[in-house]
Amino acid sequence: MNPVKSNRNIVYSCKYHVVWCPKYRRPVLVDQVEKRLKELLFEIAEKIQVEIIELETMPDHVHILFECDPQFGVHKVVKRFKGATSRYLRQEFPHLKSRIPTLWTNSYFVSTVGGAPLEVIKQYVANQKEI
Repeated sequence: MNPVKSNRNIVYSCKYHVVWCPKYRRPVLVDQVEKRLKELLFEIAEKIQVEIIELETMPDHVHILFECDPQFGVHKVVKRFKGATSRYLRQEFPHLKSRIPTLWTNSYFVSTVGGAPLEVIKQYVANQKEI
């Protein structure tokens, strides 16, 4: 895993921990649905040039740690992940259509990950004129 990445304009290291749930937190992410969800997430990530660092599912939520270009944006990544997986999983597993009106909730949790602790960064920024 390369510590920094770059595109034509920027050099970055932006890692995000994202969690989202099925509608009504229904425990539908089991067996073949879980397996297919993981496959789809890796396929989508490859298409949109996102690196999945870690991925795990529970019956009622998804945890994913990924790195993406900040110009693309974490919100677009999550939108693609949730939109495409909902469409494909509901096509492939008809029982998901009858149990819940949509596969995913509209909301999600996101947290940035990595780098130095907040206090170290604050001190570095505060001391810039002294360097």
